[in-house]
Amino acid sequence: MEFEPVIGLEVHAQLKTNTKIFCNCPTAFGAPPNTHVCPVCLGMPGVLPVLNKKVVEFAVRMAIATNCQVAGESRWARKNYFYPDLPKGYQISQYELPIAQNGYIDIETDIWKQRVGITRIHMEEDAGKLIHDPARACSMVDFNRAGVPLIEIVSEPDIRSPEEAGAYLRQLRAILRYLNICDGNMEEGSFRCDANVSIRRKREQAFGTRTELKNLNSFKHVEKGLYYEIHRQKEVLMDGGQIIQETRLWDPDKDRTASMRGKEEAHDYRYFPDPDLLPLVISQEWIADIKNDLPELPEAKKARFKNEYGLPSYDAELLTSARELADYFEACVSFFPAPKQVSNWIMGSLLGLLNAEGKTIEQSPISAENFAGLLKLIQEGVISGKIAKTVFEEMAKTGKPPRMIVEEKGLVQVTDVSAIEGIISEVISENAKQVEDYKNGKTKLLGFFMGQVMQKTKGKANPKIVNQVLREKLGG
Repeated sequence: MEFEPVIGLEVHAQLKTNTKIFCNCPTAFGAPPNTHVCPVCLGMPGVLPVLNKKVVEFAVRMAIATNCQVAGESRWARKNYFYPDLPKGYQISQYELPIAQNGYIDIETDIWKQRVGITRIHMEEDAGKLIHDPARACSMVDFNRAGVPLIEIVSEPDIRSPEEAGAYLRQLRAILRYLNICDGNMEEGSFRCDANVSIRRKREQAFGTRTELKNLNSFKHVEKGLYYEIHRQKEVLMDGGQIIQETRLWDPDKDRTASMRGKEEAHDYRYFPDPDLLPLVISQEWIADIKNDLPELPEAKKARFKNEYGLPSYDAELLTSARELADYFEACVSFFPAPKQVSNWIMGSLLGLLNAEGKTIEQSPISAENFAGLLKLIQEGVISGKIAKTVFEEMAKTGKPPRMIVEEKGLVQVTDVSAIEGIISEVISENAKQVEDYKNGKTKLLGFFMGQVMQKTKGKANPKIVNQVLREKLGG
């Protein structure tokens, strides 16, 4: 019996505003517990919320970027539930009339292209954070996060595999970061995902009973959690059982999900319009102004990199995965207009270095100008590709320009033909047997001779000249 999964994702993105959604408390991460609070975000009696206009602007930016219809009028609602980290006993959110609906984003790999619909985007306030002390039989609560602005992005159930789910989340995160409205940091909780998953027999139209997965704090955990849950549901149905609609937690240590609670429905939250907040009215003029101010987005930039720079899809996909990385690449190309060579070195040496040190491109110890300068030295024949790697390592350690390092360490490439001929003559005289074997047909020994010459010149000899002179001397 063949099944297919049906997956929908709910993403909470914390907005990069300086202050909270309904008060002037800071939103900065990492402050001492309960220091970024006031009577409004603590839910004290008699206080009134005042909407942060920047939150609305950021929500509209995301709505336009994901092809949603922005509502001229939306409404605030109270989502009622009791939990210790929710000081008011309700969360200010949106329900029946969200700020945006009916959008989509396209996700693409070398194998498939998929359009994922977006049901809605709505604004809401975050709750506090519970801190469980394993040494004591109690939990503590930090309200610094209470009232921090969020947008929730709810997808249509259009995703059919964990890989598609991962690609959708990466694309969504990239858009948020390109818009500069969310830093996308999953470890700090500013980009959080809940997954709804069910399975059904192939070619069936009706959806199966879904479960909701929580505690998915990385793309890897999202994909692994979905794989496990899909497999678990298949086994239940194949054994004649029924899927229970519930919320399940992903346990990354045990690589499995576990039941947390029965899944709530909308009526459980007793939504009703918030009497303290007026309906939100957004003019078409403001929407147009925000649209005109949007930056080039990941898909458009990816297409431009392929057309303008002639890059293959893989290169364009990787280089546009973050706005800062794309900017670094274009800065390098402005100094050294050889896009594919720049791309190869960025994807290989530079990203390898940054990944090993746990750094982002913004933290690169090598500036775009110096990076391009290194490639210029290779092109001009001042250094070889092998020496360039040594220079690159020194640039990463010191931040010095490549030409300065080459001069200080005497790494200039040997291009004098007569000097190279003299060294090759030495190598030939020292390896008479190998010369005889080469002339008898063992032409692969050319690599041996190349290695001997490069060893004597400490890697400084121009490989092209060495190869040419060797062939002449050996008669190959």
